[in-house]
Amino acid sequence: MTIKQPQPDLYLSMPHACSYLPERSSTIVFVDPHYLLDSRLYGDFVQQGFRRSGDLVYRPHCRSCAACVPVRIPVERFRPNRGQKRVWNKNRDITVHAVEPVFNQKHFALYCRYQSARHPGSSMDDPDPERYMGFLASRQAKTVFYEMHAPNGLLGIAVVDVLVTGLSAVYTFFDPAYMSRGLGVYAILWQVAETRRLGLEHLYLGYWIKETPKMAYKTSYQPLEALRNGHWQTLDGMALAKPKT
Repeated sequence: MTIKQPQPDLYLSMPHACSYLPERSSTIVFVDPHYLLDSRLYGDFVQQGFRRSGDLVYRPHCRSCAACVPVRIPVERFRPNRGQKRVWNKNRDITVHAVEPVFNQKHFALYCRYQSARHPGSSMDDPDPERYMGFLASRQAKTVFYEMHAPNGLLGIAVVDVLVTGLSAVYTFFDPAYMSRGLGVYAILWQVAETRRLGLEHLYLGYWIKETPKMAYKTSYQPLEALRNGHWQTLDGMALAKPKT
């Protein structure tokens, strides 16, 4: 006899300042933090547009804004553009190793250098090992830290959740001294290739926000699928449409 596990409760946060569009307020719906998800159920939430930050599995749920659009790459149909091919070829000397999501001083030092260069003075620029692991690791997912190595040493880390049907890109950080390599682009291209190698369907990239320039890079990975009104559909053409507010 199969015993059906009860579904977790969902909660709605109080309104707070939006991290991406400061002039707006935001609310999120989140899974009961005390409920431990299995890999299948966590993957189901990701397919419904949820993301995670540490153990918190959440999705934006704003009454007057629908700017945060979940996006994913259907890896079998993905074709790199010219610039992405150049980045891939430039980084052919990189080898990638999967390691457990545990604290590593070298990883943490690299993370701190990255945040100091990319987000100086922000809440991300905080050399606290506990907050670092609380952000990247999780009990809710099967997480892998993929180390990107070149002959001269460790260049970066791609933090990835392994789902039943795909991979979910959580966060990537790298040595700011090697900005010219395009390691952020390389990390996504490598994850696309790894998703294919594993025989999985999608690489989930989190949220795309049209009004936020730093999110624009996600639309360069084509075709790209977006979750709108409960359905995944190709973003072509939708990218020009203004989200409902």
